[in-house]
Amino acid sequence: MGELSNCPKCNALFVQTQFRSVCDACFKKEETAYETVYQFLRKRENRKAMLHEVVEATGVEEELVLKFIRNGRIQLSSFPNLGYPCAKCGKTIKEDKICEGCKQDIHKQLDQMEQVEKISERNKPKTSSYTYYSQSTKK
Repeated sequence: MGELSNCPKCNALFVQTQFRSVCDACFKKEETAYETVYQFLRKRENRKAMLHEVVEATGVEEELVLKFIRNGRIQLSSFPNLGYPCAKCGKTIKEDKICEGCKQDIHKQLDQMEQVEKISERNKPKTSSYTYYSQSTKK
């Protein structure tokens, strides 16, 4: 079931669903923009176009083209020079959210943190957590 929301583009009131995040009017505009981009990319001479070339030639906003790519409406396997920016460094990638270099950097940082935790655990003073009870012999 959808919930009542304002359109992020035109601020109109609409029922937001998991499939649509914009109102009907903006959705129709997005569909028209998608058709424009798709018709441009279908031409043989444009299949090797880069993102900025697609934006310049079609007049569609870069963010909207990236939305089509992220949603899987434009298959990157058919367009070798098309991609989207890494979420961390901005390098053009074709899958996942971050590039291989950033993944390796994150793994390296995690390994370093684990080593620091191991060292700090080793250097912790050893305290005994034993509790001793004494019994009285008198009744």
